[in-house]
Amino acid sequence: MTTLISPLQHYKNLIAQGQMTFDESQQQALIALDQLHQQIIKNQSPVLGLYLWGKVGRGKTCLMDSFVDSFAKDVCLRQHFHHFMQDVHSQLTKLSGCKDPLKEIAKQLKSRYQILCFDEFFVNDIGDAMLLGRLIMFLFEQNVVVVATSNCEPSELYKNGLQRANFLPAINTIYKHMQVVEFTGTKDHRERILHTLKNYFVINESGNDRCNDRTDEYADDCAGNIALIKEVFYRYNLNTKISEKVFIKPSKQCPKECPKESTSLDVLGREINYLAIHEKTIVFDFKELCLGPRSHFDYIELAKKFNTLFLINVPVLGGEMYERIKARGTEDGSVGSGKTGEREVMLAPMDDGARRFIALIDELYDQQVVLFLTCYVPLEKLYTQGSLAFQFERARSRLIEMGSEEYINRC
Repeated sequence: MTTLISPLQHYKNLIAQGQMTFDESQQQALIALDQLHQQIIKNQSPVLGLYLWGKVGRGKTCLMDSFVDSFAKDVCLRQHFHHFMQDVHSQLTKLSGCKDPLKEIAKQLKSRYQILCFDEFFVNDIGDAMLLGRLIMFLFEQNVVVVATSNCEPSELYKNGLQRANFLPAINTIYKHMQVVEFTGTKDHRERILHTLKNYFVINESGNDRCNDRTDEYADDCAGNIALIKEVFYRYNLNTKISEKVFIKPSKQCPKECPKESTSLDVLGREINYLAIHEKTIVFDFKELCLGPRSHFDYIELAKKFNTLFLINVPVLGGEMYERIKARGTEDGSVGSGKTGEREVMLAPMDDGARRFIALIDELYDQQVVLFLTCYVPLEKLYTQGSLAFQFERARSRLIEMGSEEYINRC
C-alpha cells in the first residue's frame, strides 16, 4: 500500500508552517488516527474505525483530512456525509430490482476502497436513518474501516427522530466497530485571529438606500452596508441595473411589486429563480433558496456550478418554539408514524428555512464557495432560540471563517 507522511507528521508540519496551533485537546484523536494509520499499512486485523465528535471548530475535519492525506487516493474515500447519502440514493435507483441493494452497495464500496471517511456525520431524516442503519452494518460486515466526524456522540444520533428504535441497532454497531473519541477542548479554532473581510452586511427590511425603517442600534450602519454590498456587486461584474433592483423590496416607493429581472436555473429537475448572474457568480433571495422545496442535494449542485454566491434578505431565523404534531402517515413513508408521542415536535416559526440555511452553509463551506450575505440582524442575533440551536452553532462558526481572507484565499 502506498502511503504518504503519517497524520502525526502532517500535524507537526502544519504547526511548523503556522497553519495550525498546538491544542492539547486534539492529541488523543491525533494519536488514535496515527495508530489506525499504522494498523492499516501493516495490514493488522481486526481494525476498529474512529468516530470523532465534539463541538464545532475543534479541528475534527482538519485531523481527519490529515489522516486521509496519509494514504494514496485509491485507498480512502473522503466525502461530506450529505454527498455520500446522495450517492447512496443514486445507487439505489440503479439497483432497482436487486434483492438487497444496500448489501450490494457495501460490496461495491469494499471493492473500491479500504477506508471510508465521512465528515459531518449527522442523521435527521427518517429515510436516511432507515437506509443508513442497515448500510453501516453491511459495511462493517465487509470489514470496511470507517472514520467519521460529528458534532454529537453516537448515542445522540437521530435523537427524537421518528421510528428511532429502528436506528438503535446501528448505534450499537458503531460502538462495537469504532473507537469513539471526544474533542473536549473549549477553543473554536474558526474564531482564531483572522484577517476579516466584509462578507456579512446588516441592512433594513425594506431594502431602500435611506434605511428609514431602521430605528434600532443598526440604523447608522445600514445605508453604508448597502453601499458596500453594491460595490461588491460591481467588483464581481454583476449588472448595476440588476443590483439596484435586488435591494428594492415592497415599500412606500414601491407598494406592490417592483420589477425584477430574475431568471430561473434548472437544478435537479426543479427551477430555482435567481436575481443576477455573471459567469461563476450568482445571486439568490433567501426566500427562493431556503423557503421553497429545496434539499441539501440542490445545494450540492449549486456549489459545484458556482464559486461565488450572494444570499440576500436573510431574516431572523430563530424564534419561540411551539408544538406541532404531524398527522399519521405524513412524511413517514412505509415505516409508519409510530406512537403518538413520537409525532410531537417542537419548532420555531422559521425552523424549516433555518434548517435549509444550515445545509446551504455546510455545502458552500465544504466546497469552498465564497459567500456574501445581506441580513436584517448581526450574526450573533441571527438564531438565538429554537430547536436548531445546536446545529446552527456549526453554521455560525463556519460563517465567521468564511468572512476571512484566509478562507477566500483557499477558495
